[in-house]
Amino acid sequence: MIALLVLLVLVVVSGCLAVVCADRSLHRISALADYPGRIGATAGTNWLLVGSDGRGDLTADQQQQLDTGDDDRAGLSDTMMILHIPDGRIPPTLVSIPRDSYLPIPGHGTDKVNAAFAIGGAPLLVRTVEQATGLHLDHYAELGFGGFTQLVDVVGGVNMCLEHPINDADHGIVLPAGCHDLDGNQALGFVRERYELPGSDLDRMANQRQFMTTLMQKAVTAPNMLNPLRLWQLISATTDVIAVDDGDHVWDIATLGQALHRTDVVTTTVPVGGFEDTDTSGNVLLWDQSAATHLFDALAADTSSVRGAPTP
Repeated sequence: MIALLVLLVLVVVSGCLAVVCADRSLHRISALADYPGRIGATAGTNWLLVGSDGRGDLTADQQQQLDTGDDDRAGLSDTMMILHIPDGRIPPTLVSIPRDSYLPIPGHGTDKVNAAFAIGGAPLLVRTVEQATGLHLDHYAELGFGGFTQLVDVVGGVNMCLEHPINDADHGIVLPAGCHDLDGNQALGFVRERYELPGSDLDRMANQRQFMTTLMQKAVTAPNMLNPLRLWQLISATTDVIAVDDGDHVWDIATLGQALHRTDVVTTTVPVGGFEDTDTSGNVLLWDQSAATHLFDALAADTSSVRGAPTP
């Protein structure tokens, strides 16, 4: 009995130390900085999930292999999603924000929303999204190209089923229709692909949401959770490649993963009102402001009416 108690204490202490070490190793940035007139807390918990197309975490060989180009700029926010985790019993909601959304960027006029990230990094992007949606963002997570491929490989790949084939050799993604186990490189090509999709960026966002939830469901399967070595590899990879806000911790990331793992997650895109050519920003995407306001008001109030949000 004494031996078992000692072993139990060692396991608990080791687990606590592992959590503390993982939390300290997180990459943190001041993304959720306060600003005059910032929206107060809204119902539930809101994450801003950002996929940056920056190449800074890729070697020259990786850039060539992944067909990302050799641009070493800080990057644009190529992918943006809001995950709303409700306080009540309604399902979480994952909302894609089209990168070409034409929105007011505080201090910089009106431009595509991904320009906010290029101009002022995460803080300006957060402020732009908060003011456009009326939602208070509680957490922030950012992932680059290299980190994405690493996470997919650590969980052992992700199985995706395609209704239509993708044949875009120029951008490194050729997949016939059917189900495929995608490794990190293939997965990056899949979530970036839009040229072979009928709905272009709108279809790509649907693929990204599907991949995100499938990745999380794969990450928390028994082989990953019950194998201490695999679990530690997953934790280490996550903390190594994801940047979060100064106030975020590994247990917040665990809550994020738990929400995305649910099979009843509601997925949608900000309602689209149309497209327009501008002199300064090129072709931009306009929100259907009435429908968008309805969607974000529902999220802010934590009501089940988010189920009525249109999904392209």
